[in-house]
Amino acid sequence: MGTTGGRRVGRPRAARRPESGLPPREELLAAAAELFTVNGYAATTTRAVAERAGMRQASMYHYVSGKEELLAALLESTVTPSLAYARELLADDGSPAARRLWELCRADVQLLCDGPHNLGVLYLLPEVRSERFAGFHAVRAELKDAYRQLLAGTEAGGALAKSELELRTDLVFGLIEGVILVHRSDPERPVSAFAAATADAALRVAGV
Repeated sequence: MGTTGGRRVGRPRAARRPESGLPPREELLAAAAELFTVNGYAATTTRAVAERAGMRQASMYHYVSGKEELLAALLESTVTPSLAYARELLADDGSPAARRLWELCRADVQLLCDGPHNLGVLYLLPEVRSERFAGFHAVRAELKDAYRQLLAGTEAGGALAKSELELRTDLVFGLIEGVILVHRSDPERPVSAFAAATADAALRVAGV
């Protein structure tokens, strides 16, 4: 590390986030969301996250065990609300399954695209395939199964063989998760209209 004019020169520190009033753990998650999506997960250090959250690195470990815990929490935040809504929709057998499937697609896209950071891009990280993120994968699998059940309840889905139903579910679920890339190409696109259009497209893929 060199010096310039008597000052030590090194890697610039991440600027502290504006005061938000969030609890420390939530502040760390907000900082991690920003740094992971802007700078990349591998390039972000725990020190950078702590500094962005306005605390010392040592203090950070009172609230989280490290980067992996932050990433796991952020990933689960992208599916847990959709899963809770999916359970409500599955229980509401008074509405047509096609309508409930459309509503789940719309709400899921809204969740993925409506935050300040495009957290869905974290799905693409190679690290996410590890066993450490089994909790996220379990919640995601249950959400996908809710899509399958709703699709199976439609007139078109009910006529499908099991293998074809699984394929259609994969296609619909893949379309919904794929919005993270479309959204990244034009983040200024109105999210509500984008979510509705994606839900329309998903039902066409489903054959509804």
